[in-house]
Amino acid sequence: MQNNSNRPSHKWRRALRLVAIALLPIALSGCAGFSEDRGMMPVSRFAAATLDKDVTVIRTPDEAAMVRQTVDRLKRRPLTANSAVQIALLNNRRLQAAYHELAMAEAERVGDSLPPNPSFSLSRIAGGGASELEAQVALDILALVTLPARADLAATRFRQAQLRAIEETLRTAADVRRAYYAAVSNRELVTLLRQADAAAKTTAQLAHKLGETGSLNKLDQAREQVFHAETTADLATARQQADSSREELARLLGFWGADLDFRLPETLPALPARLASQPSIEVEAVSRRVDLQIARTELQVIAKAYGLTQATRFINLLDVAGLAKRSKDNDGGILRERGLDMQVQIPLFDFGEVRVRQAEAAYMAAVNRLTDRAITVRSEARDAYRRYRASYDIARHYQREIIPLRQIITEENQLRFSAMQIDVFALLQEARQRIAALRAAIEAKRSFWFANVNLQTAVIGGGTAADIREPSRVSAADAPVH
Repeated sequence: MQNNSNRPSHKWRRALRLVAIALLPIALSGCAGFSEDRGMMPVSRFAAATLDKDVTVIRTPDEAAMVRQTVDRLKRRPLTANSAVQIALLNNRRLQAAYHELAMAEAERVGDSLPPNPSFSLSRIAGGGASELEAQVALDILALVTLPARADLAATRFRQAQLRAIEETLRTAADVRRAYYAAVSNRELVTLLRQADAAAKTTAQLAHKLGETGSLNKLDQAREQVFHAETTADLATARQQADSSREELARLLGFWGADLDFRLPETLPALPARLASQPSIEVEAVSRRVDLQIARTELQVIAKAYGLTQATRFINLLDVAGLAKRSKDNDGGILRERGLDMQVQIPLFDFGEVRVRQAEAAYMAAVNRLTDRAITVRSEARDAYRRYRASYDIARHYQREIIPLRQIITEENQLRFSAMQIDVFALLQEARQRIAALRAAIEAKRSFWFANVNLQTAVIGGGTAADIREPSRVSAADAPVH
């Protein structure tokens, strides 16, 4: 026995097929696939073009072995700033985690671009000799219709994730350069203070012997002895700072165990022959800063989400379900029914105004954050370039004026000491002043290299000027006066 209700059911089935056929191109247009490099191509290109360095993601033992070979090759010689950066971009585990998070973001992008899965339900009711079997297939039509917009939004968010990976790459490179210059300069200071400590020890011993003979009073003896004691304390502090800065560099390089035997040069790199001229540094910073690009992308995300909110403000739930029901009556007759079920949320109390107001406020907040960030970027670029120029001039002044003059004074005092015109204490006093000048020159050069990193960071990204820890400065005037 079959009910005549089967005839209209054909119309419903045909309508469902037409709806499915009509929505299929929309569903397919929003679909996205996985890339072979898992989204790393923009990061690799940026690192090659901006840093002149290679980046990679370690996923397999073979890739790990290749990275190990490169690290071992770069470790054979004393590290330079560039080789240290290259090692970190391959071996730093925090950076590797950021690259794997980028792969997770790509998976989210692909997932958000897929059509919604239909749901299937099956129910059976029996009693009194009769039974009823009902099957239902439901599909979220609204999610399917808005799929292209949601896929576009997901693609924009993925682009934002790629920019964050680029920013993390720049931050790692900048951190490594700072740690490298700190470690090398601290090592250079240790060498200088070791020489100063040896000279102070000799002076203290001589003062002690002269005091025993009565040729030197207690006040002068105490002055020489306290200078030796202070120099010894300075040397111990410099050694501790050198060890700590080396450890910081080792952490950023991803070194442990046998890798800790890496070598560093004895002195900082020489100052460049000329300064980089950047008359339009503000414009360059605004156009290149990665954090500004991230903020712009965030504004695009909110704008697209706002458009989606406007499109779905009155309808946020639209489910269409195909029904198939099979019944058996007491006489054993079979009744089959098919139909269509639709659920729409009625905006009886909330007409979507809340979501629209929230989206508008979020968009305007993002606009103001972007504007504020652009103003800050301009200021950071100007300040970074001024510090870069000033630190270069100071370091060059020590190199061209102060240190050569100190060398002349040392040579002249040695001649006078040989002619017995001055005593040994005058000679040692001048030596202490020369050591103080050399120390200040080392720190001035370190300040320049820090400022150089700061300038690159202000223009490209990877941190702010506040991330730069300015080293302490010691001038020649700080030498003790006797």
